[in-house]
Amino acid sequence: MAKCSIDKKLALIVVDVQRDFCPGGALPVPEGDRVVPVLNKYMEKFEKAGAPIYATRDWHPPNHVSFKARGGIWPPHCLQNTKGASFHPDLALSRSTEIISKAMNPEREAYSGFDGTKLGEELKRRGIERVFVGGLATDYCVKNTVLDALKLGFETILLEDAIRGVDIKPGDSKGAVEEMVKRGAKKAALSGVHLP
Repeated sequence: MAKCSIDKKLALIVVDVQRDFCPGGALPVPEGDRVVPVLNKYMEKFEKAGAPIYATRDWHPPNHVSFKARGGIWPPHCLQNTKGASFHPDLALSRSTEIISKAMNPEREAYSGFDGTKLGEELKRRGIERVFVGGLATDYCVKNTVLDALKLGFETILLEDAIRGVDIKPGDSKGAVEEMVKRGAKKAALSGVHLP
């Protein structure tokens, strides 16, 4: 488990904490809402340190290729400008949080917050060297965001206490964490993340 101090060369990426991925939503992640209070504590720490926070969101058109009607594996979810696509009401995003919309091309799946967005360019422009990633879901959008961050050369910390998985097959989330670590991600929890 990593111990880390927060400074301005770090960024927090909050992945897809949207109503549709929480209990009662169109594609609920079991206990998905449990990440909200933990992420709020992380965001408070990063805000106090002046480190940037990014919140990704699925922002699907109604005919997205990932939906069952088009041969995908998912029910319609996170449709642009709907209640289900909004962030969880208790997620305490500050005004300075930058929103990254993804998976807007109806012909392309995009699990990663870097896929088809300017997130990577933005982080490099700001001189970010290390990213902390938490949110939903461990075995899909979190995993792909972490793997892309590693590919782009960022030191990447998986916030193990602020993720939950879909687990379509039992063990998917555990396997996803193992894959992220194998590829170079470090794991951390709130107790190990300190202000300078």
